[in-house]
Amino acid sequence: MNLTAENHSIALSDGNQIPLLGLGTYGPPQTTPKDTALNCVKHAIDVGYRHFDGALVYFNEHEVGQAIREKIQDGTVKREDIFYCGKLWNTFHPPELVRPALERTLKTLQFDYVDLYIIEMPTAFKPGDTFYPRDEDGKNVYHETDLCATWEALEACKDAGLVKSLGVSNFNRRQLELILNKPGLKHRPVSNQVECHPYFTQPKLLKYCRQNNIVVVGYSPLGTSRDASWVNIKNPPLLEDELLVSIATKHNKNSAQVGLRFNVQRGVVVIPKSFSPQRIMENFQIFDFSLTEDEMKAIEGLNKNIRFVELLMWSDHPEYPFHDDF
Repeated sequence: MNLTAENHSIALSDGNQIPLLGLGTYGPPQTTPKDTALNCVKHAIDVGYRHFDGALVYFNEHEVGQAIREKIQDGTVKREDIFYCGKLWNTFHPPELVRPALERTLKTLQFDYVDLYIIEMPTAFKPGDTFYPRDEDGKNVYHETDLCATWEALEACKDAGLVKSLGVSNFNRRQLELILNKPGLKHRPVSNQVECHPYFTQPKLLKYCRQNNIVVVGYSPLGTSRDASWVNIKNPPLLEDELLVSIATKHNKNSAQVGLRFNVQRGVVVIPKSFSPQRIMENFQIFDFSLTEDEMKAIEGLNKNIRFVELLMWSDHPEYPFHDDF
Protein backbone atom coordinates (compact mmCIF):
# COMPACT_ATOMS: atom_id res chain seq x y z
CA MET A 1 0.00 0.00 0.00
CA ASN A 2 1.73 3.16 -1.20
CA LEU A 3 0.45 5.90 1.08
CA THR A 4 1.19 9.55 0.43
CA ALA A 5 0.16 12.79 2.09
CA GLU A 6 -1.90 13.56 -1.03
CA ASN A 7 -3.51 10.13 -1.33
CA HIS A 8 -3.97 7.84 1.65
CA SER A 9 -7.57 6.77 1.09
CA ILE A 10 -8.73 3.16 1.25
CA ALA A 11 -11.85 1.56 -0.20
CA LEU A 12 -15.01 1.00 1.81
CA SER A 13 -17.20 -1.99 1.00
CA ASP A 14 -19.84 0.22 -0.68
CA GLY A 15 -17.34 1.59 -3.23
CA ASN A 16 -16.67 4.88 -1.47
CA GLN A 17 -13.25 5.85 -0.10
CA ILE A 18 -12.08 6.97 3.35
CA PRO A 19 -8.78 8.76 4.10
CA LEU A 20 -6.70 6.77 6.60
CA LEU A 21 -5.89 9.91 8.60
CA GLY A 22 -8.50 12.34 9.85
CA LEU A 23 -8.85 15.04 12.48
CA GLY A 24 -11.00 14.39 15.53
CA THR A 25 -12.89 17.54 16.56
CA TYR A 26 -14.13 16.82 20.09
CA GLY A 27 -13.25 19.30 22.80
CA PRO A 28 -15.01 19.70 26.18
CA PRO A 29 -17.84 22.14 25.31
CA GLN A 30 -17.59 23.91 28.69
CA THR A 31 -13.88 24.71 28.46
CA THR A 32 -13.06 24.97 24.74
CA PRO A 33 -12.89 28.62 23.62
CA LYS A 34 -15.25 29.76 20.87
CA ASP A 35 -13.88 29.37 17.32
CA THR A 36 -11.23 26.82 18.38
CA ALA A 37 -12.66 24.10 16.12
CA LEU A 38 -13.21 26.65 13.33
CA ASN A 39 -9.56 27.75 13.31
CA CYS A 40 -8.14 24.25 13.79
CA VAL A 41 -10.15 22.72 10.94
CA LYS A 42 -9.11 25.53 8.59
CA HIS A 43 -5.48 25.03 9.61
CA ALA A 44 -5.82 21.26 9.14
CA ILE A 45 -7.17 21.70 5.61
CA ASP A 46 -4.18 23.92 4.79
CA VAL A 47 -1.86 21.23 6.22
CA GLY A 48 -3.49 18.59 3.98
CA TYR A 49 -6.20 16.89 6.06
CA ARG A 50 -9.34 15.96 4.12
CA HIS A 51 -11.13 13.77 6.69
CA PHE A 52 -12.96 15.28 9.68
CA ASP A 53 -14.72 13.39 12.44
CA GLY A 54 -17.46 15.27 14.26
CA ALA A 55 -20.76 14.84 16.06
CA LEU A 56 -23.86 16.78 17.01
CA VAL A 57 -23.09 16.06 20.67
CA TYR A 58 -19.70 17.82 20.40
CA PHE A 59 -21.61 21.14 20.16
CA ASN A 60 -19.18 22.53 17.57
CA GLU A 61 -20.46 21.17 14.26
CA HIS A 62 -21.41 24.72 13.25
CA GLU A 63 -17.72 25.73 13.52
CA VAL A 64 -16.48 22.65 11.66
CA GLY A 65 -19.00 23.24 8.87
CA GLN A 66 -18.08 26.92 8.62
CA ALA A 67 -14.37 26.10 8.40
CA ILE A 68 -14.92 23.61 5.57
CA ARG A 69 -17.24 25.99 3.71
CA GLU A 70 -14.72 28.84 3.99
CA LYS A 71 -11.95 26.66 2.58
CA ILE A 72 -14.25 25.64 -0.28
CA GLN A 73 -15.11 29.30 -0.92
CA ASP A 74 -11.46 30.36 -1.06
CA GLY A 75 -10.72 27.58 -3.57
CA THR A 76 -8.46 25.45 -1.36
CA VAL A 77 -10.74 22.41 -1.65
CA LYS A 78 -13.98 21.25 -3.25
CA ARG A 79 -16.76 19.63 -1.25
CA GLU A 80 -16.01 16.27 -2.87
CA ASP A 81 -12.41 16.47 -1.58
CA ILE A 82 -13.68 16.46 2.02
CA PHE A 83 -14.75 13.38 3.96
CA TYR A 84 -17.01 14.24 6.91
CA CYS A 85 -18.22 11.72 9.48
CA GLY A 86 -21.22 12.65 11.65
CA LYS A 87 -22.85 10.62 14.42
CA LEU A 88 -26.33 9.60 15.55
CA TRP A 89 -26.53 10.25 19.29
CA ASN A 90 -28.10 7.89 21.85
CA THR A 91 -31.31 9.90 22.27
CA PHE A 92 -32.20 9.53 18.56
CA HIS A 93 -32.35 5.73 18.18
CA PRO A 94 -36.12 5.41 17.60
CA PRO A 95 -36.53 5.08 13.81
CA GLU A 96 -38.72 8.17 13.47
CA LEU A 97 -35.99 10.33 15.05
CA VAL A 98 -33.08 9.15 12.88
CA ARG A 99 -33.64 11.28 9.78
CA PRO A 100 -34.49 14.45 11.76
CA ALA A 101 -31.23 14.00 13.72
CA LEU A 102 -29.22 13.67 10.50
CA GLU A 103 -31.04 16.65 9.00
CA ARG A 104 -30.15 18.66 12.10
CA THR A 105 -26.46 17.86 11.50
CA LEU A 106 -26.77 18.76 7.80
CA LYS A 107 -28.45 22.06 8.67
CA THR A 108 -25.77 22.86 11.27
CA LEU A 109 -22.95 22.07 8.82
CA GLN A 110 -24.87 23.65 5.90
CA PHE A 111 -24.08 20.57 3.80
CA ASP A 112 -26.31 18.64 1.39
CA TYR A 113 -24.89 15.30 2.57
CA VAL A 114 -22.35 13.76 4.93
CA ASP A 115 -19.87 11.17 3.72
CA LEU A 116 -20.30 8.80 6.65
CA TYR A 117 -22.97 8.71 9.36
CA ILE A 118 -22.56 6.31 12.24
CA ILE A 119 -24.49 5.12 15.27
CA GLU A 120 -22.29 6.66 17.98
CA MET A 121 -23.10 4.05 20.64
CA PRO A 122 -25.30 0.93 20.72
CA THR A 123 -26.79 2.30 23.97
CA ALA A 124 -30.12 4.08 23.51
CA PHE A 125 -31.11 6.86 25.93
CA LYS A 126 -34.58 8.23 26.59
CA PRO A 127 -35.51 10.49 23.66
CA GLY A 128 -36.08 14.15 24.44
CA ASP A 129 -34.45 17.55 24.53
CA THR A 130 -31.56 16.58 26.79
CA PHE A 131 -28.66 14.50 25.46
CA TYR A 132 -27.91 12.96 28.87
CA PRO A 133 -31.34 12.30 30.43
CA ARG A 134 -31.46 11.60 34.18
CA ASP A 135 -34.25 10.96 36.67
CA GLU A 136 -34.87 12.85 39.94
CA ASP A 137 -32.20 10.76 41.66
CA GLY A 138 -29.60 11.63 39.02
CA LYS A 139 -29.65 8.17 37.43
CA ASN A 140 -29.29 7.78 33.67
CA VAL A 141 -32.59 7.13 31.89
CA TYR A 142 -32.17 4.51 29.20
CA HIS A 143 -34.46 3.50 26.36
CA GLU A 144 -35.08 0.22 24.68
CA THR A 145 -34.82 0.37 20.93
CA ASP A 146 -34.12 -2.22 18.31
CA LEU A 147 -30.75 -1.53 16.69
CA CYS A 148 -32.00 -3.17 13.49
CA ALA A 149 -34.92 -0.72 13.31
CA THR A 150 -32.50 2.18 13.85
CA TRP A 151 -30.34 0.76 11.05
CA GLU A 152 -33.31 0.53 8.66
CA ALA A 153 -34.02 4.22 9.26
CA LEU A 154 -30.38 4.96 8.39
CA GLU A 155 -30.66 2.89 5.21
CA ALA A 156 -33.58 5.11 4.19
CA CYS A 157 -31.37 8.19 4.75
CA LYS A 158 -28.73 6.73 2.42
CA ASP A 159 -31.37 5.92 -0.19
CA ALA A 160 -32.54 9.55 0.07
CA GLY A 161 -29.01 10.79 -0.71
CA LEU A 162 -28.43 12.44 2.68
CA VAL A 163 -25.43 10.24 3.45
CA LYS A 164 -22.98 8.32 1.26
CA SER A 165 -21.88 5.57 3.68
CA LEU A 166 -23.25 4.09 6.92
CA GLY A 167 -21.32 2.76 9.89
CA VAL A 168 -21.35 2.20 13.62
CA SER A 169 -19.18 3.02 16.62
CA ASN A 170 -18.38 1.17 19.84
CA PHE A 171 -20.17 -1.97 18.59
CA ASN A 172 -18.96 -5.36 19.76
CA ARG A 173 -19.09 -8.47 17.61
CA ARG A 174 -22.58 -9.49 18.78
CA GLN A 175 -23.98 -6.04 17.98
CA LEU A 176 -22.31 -6.02 14.55
CA GLU A 177 -23.82 -9.45 13.85
CA LEU A 178 -27.28 -8.11 14.72
CA ILE A 179 -26.95 -5.70 11.80
CA LEU A 180 -25.09 -8.02 9.42
CA ASN A 181 -27.67 -10.79 9.90
CA LYS A 182 -30.69 -8.49 9.69
CA PRO A 183 -33.30 -9.89 7.28
CA GLY A 184 -33.54 -7.69 4.20
CA LEU A 185 -30.29 -5.82 4.91
CA LYS A 186 -29.84 -3.23 2.13
CA HIS A 187 -26.65 -1.44 3.17
CA ARG A 188 -23.92 -3.07 5.22
CA PRO A 189 -22.03 -1.09 7.85
CA VAL A 190 -18.77 -0.04 6.19
CA SER A 191 -16.96 0.93 9.39
CA ASN A 192 -16.81 0.46 13.15
CA GLN A 193 -15.23 3.31 15.11
CA VAL A 194 -13.61 2.01 18.31
CA GLU A 195 -10.73 2.81 20.63
CA CYS A 196 -7.52 1.51 19.03
CA HIS A 197 -3.86 2.22 19.84
CA PRO A 198 -0.67 0.31 20.71
CA TYR A 199 -1.89 -0.45 24.26
CA PHE A 200 -5.26 -1.63 22.87
CA THR A 201 -4.66 -3.13 19.45
CA GLN A 202 -8.07 -4.85 19.17
CA PRO A 203 -6.73 -8.04 17.46
CA LYS A 204 -9.96 -10.07 17.73
CA LEU A 205 -12.33 -7.29 16.70
CA LEU A 206 -9.96 -6.22 13.93
CA LYS A 207 -9.85 -9.76 12.54
CA TYR A 208 -13.65 -10.08 12.68
CA CYS A 209 -14.15 -6.71 10.97
CA ARG A 210 -11.66 -7.58 8.23
CA GLN A 211 -13.48 -10.85 7.57
CA ASN A 212 -16.67 -8.84 7.10
CA ASN A 213 -15.19 -5.98 5.02
CA ILE A 214 -15.70 -3.48 7.83
CA VAL A 215 -13.00 -0.83 8.17
CA VAL A 216 -11.91 -0.14 11.74
CA VAL A 217 -11.63 3.56 12.57
CA GLY A 218 -9.48 4.06 15.65
CA TYR A 219 -10.40 6.81 18.07
CA SER A 220 -7.98 7.90 20.82
CA PRO A 221 -5.15 6.49 18.66
CA LEU A 222 -2.61 8.23 20.91
CA GLY A 223 -4.27 7.36 24.18
CA THR A 224 -6.55 10.14 25.31
CA SER A 225 -7.06 13.16 27.54
CA ARG A 226 -6.54 12.61 31.26
CA ASP A 227 -10.10 13.65 32.13
CA ALA A 228 -10.98 11.44 35.11
CA SER A 229 -14.72 11.95 34.59
CA TRP A 230 -14.70 9.55 31.64
CA VAL A 231 -11.16 8.25 31.21
CA ASN A 232 -9.26 5.57 33.12
CA ILE A 233 -6.25 7.63 34.20
CA LYS A 234 -4.66 4.65 35.98
CA ASN A 235 -3.39 3.65 32.55
CA PRO A 236 0.13 4.93 31.80
CA PRO A 237 0.48 7.72 29.20
CA LEU A 238 0.94 5.95 25.87
CA LEU A 239 3.24 8.53 24.30
CA GLU A 240 5.86 8.05 27.03
CA ASP A 241 6.25 4.37 26.21
CA GLU A 242 9.97 3.53 25.94
CA LEU A 243 9.60 1.34 22.86
CA LEU A 244 7.61 3.96 20.95
CA VAL A 245 10.12 6.64 21.95
CA SER A 246 13.09 4.51 20.83
CA ILE A 247 11.51 3.63 17.46
CA ALA A 248 10.63 7.30 16.99
CA THR A 249 14.23 8.36 17.66
CA LYS A 250 15.45 5.88 15.04
CA HIS A 251 13.13 7.39 12.40
CA ASN A 252 13.70 11.00 13.52
CA LYS A 253 10.00 11.18 14.44
CA ASN A 254 8.05 11.52 17.68
CA SER A 255 6.16 8.77 19.52
CA ALA A 256 2.78 10.13 18.37
CA GLN A 257 3.84 9.82 14.72
CA VAL A 258 4.99 6.24 15.33
CA GLY A 259 1.70 5.36 17.09
CA LEU A 260 -0.33 6.76 14.19
CA ARG A 261 1.86 5.16 11.53
CA PHE A 262 1.47 1.79 13.26
CA ASN A 263 -2.30 1.79 12.84
CA VAL A 264 -2.33 3.33 9.38
CA GLN A 265 0.15 0.70 8.18
CA ARG A 266 -2.24 -2.07 9.24
CA GLY A 267 -5.22 -0.44 7.53
CA VAL A 268 -6.80 1.12 10.61
CA VAL A 269 -8.10 4.66 10.04
CA VAL A 270 -6.92 7.10 12.74
CA ILE A 271 -8.64 10.31 13.85
CA PRO A 272 -6.32 11.98 16.39
CA LYS A 273 -7.92 15.02 17.97
CA SER A 274 -5.76 18.05 18.51
CA PHE A 275 -6.39 21.76 18.90
CA SER A 276 -2.66 22.52 18.78
CA PRO A 277 -1.62 23.83 15.33
CA GLN A 278 1.86 22.33 15.80
CA ARG A 279 0.54 18.87 16.70
CA ILE A 280 -2.06 18.96 13.93
CA MET A 281 0.83 19.45 11.53
CA GLU A 282 3.08 16.82 13.18
CA ASN A 283 0.30 14.21 13.23
CA PHE A 284 -0.04 14.61 9.46
CA GLN A 285 3.66 13.92 8.86
CA ILE A 286 3.39 10.12 8.87
CA PHE A 287 3.59 9.40 5.14
CA ASP A 288 7.33 9.99 4.64
CA PHE A 289 8.50 6.94 6.62
CA SER A 290 7.37 3.41 7.30
CA LEU A 291 7.85 0.91 10.11
CA THR A 292 9.69 -2.34 9.49
CA GLU A 293 8.01 -5.68 10.02
CA ASP A 294 10.00 -6.15 13.25
CA GLU A 295 8.94 -2.73 14.51
CA MET A 296 5.29 -3.47 13.71
CA LYS A 297 5.54 -6.78 15.63
CA ALA A 298 7.25 -5.08 18.58
CA ILE A 299 4.52 -2.42 18.78
CA GLU A 300 1.82 -5.11 18.54
CA GLY A 301 3.53 -6.69 21.53
CA LEU A 302 2.77 -3.59 23.61
CA ASN A 303 -0.92 -4.54 23.69
CA LYS A 304 -2.17 -4.53 27.28
CA ASN A 305 -5.87 -4.96 26.40
CA ILE A 306 -6.64 -1.83 28.39
CA ARG A 307 -9.16 0.82 27.49
CA PHE A 308 -8.69 4.44 28.30
CA VAL A 309 -12.33 5.14 27.36
CA GLU A 310 -14.34 2.69 29.46
CA LEU A 311 -17.60 4.72 29.72
CA LEU A 312 -18.34 2.99 33.01
CA MET A 313 -21.13 5.47 33.80
CA TRP A 314 -23.23 3.51 31.28
CA SER A 315 -22.01 0.02 32.18
CA ASP A 316 -25.45 -0.92 33.55
CA HIS A 317 -27.06 -0.34 30.13
CA PRO A 318 -28.32 -3.63 28.62
CA GLU A 319 -26.42 -2.82 25.39
CA TYR A 320 -23.20 -1.61 27.08
CA PRO A 321 -20.71 -3.01 24.55
CA PHE A 322 -17.58 -3.61 26.61
CA HIS A 323 -18.71 -6.49 28.84
CA ASP A 324 -18.06 -8.85 25.93
CA ASP A 325 -14.55 -10.03 25.10
CA PHE A 326 -14.81 -8.23 21.74
